[in-house]
Amino acid sequence: MSRGPLPSELCLLSWLPRRKIDDKVRFLGCVTAYSTKTACITLGHLYPRGTNVSVTVNVELLLETLASEATRTGEWVNVIGYVKGVDVVGSGAAAVQALMVWPAGPMDIQHYEAALEEMQATAHTDS
Repeated sequence: MSRGPLPSELCLLSWLPRRKIDDKVRFLGCVTAYSTKTACITLGHLYPRGTNVSVTVNVELLLETLASEATRTGEWVNVIGYVKGVDVVGSGAAAVQALMVWPAGPMDIQHYEAALEEMQATAHTDS
């Protein structure tokens, strides 16, 4: 029996509104806004095509160590955190309390999307 923290589950940003409150998740998103007043980053990732999910990430716990590029509009960032709110009405929104946020750096976003879709397909055939 492990006594350490539970691992995060890698998922696409568009899957977050379907997650349960307090699920620990890891995802990638593009910064669309940052509010210094609320210490929240708004992230988006228009994948799969036709989705328009936005996620509000509270970074209040990270303000002393958060890299400035992680709040820059257009920057892709990785997030590990806990789901704290989901829109049950269906507008495609979620809220996450961040434990870690860091810039993704150069990456092939299409490869990332394909890898996560493959991972999800494999998980569904295994269960």
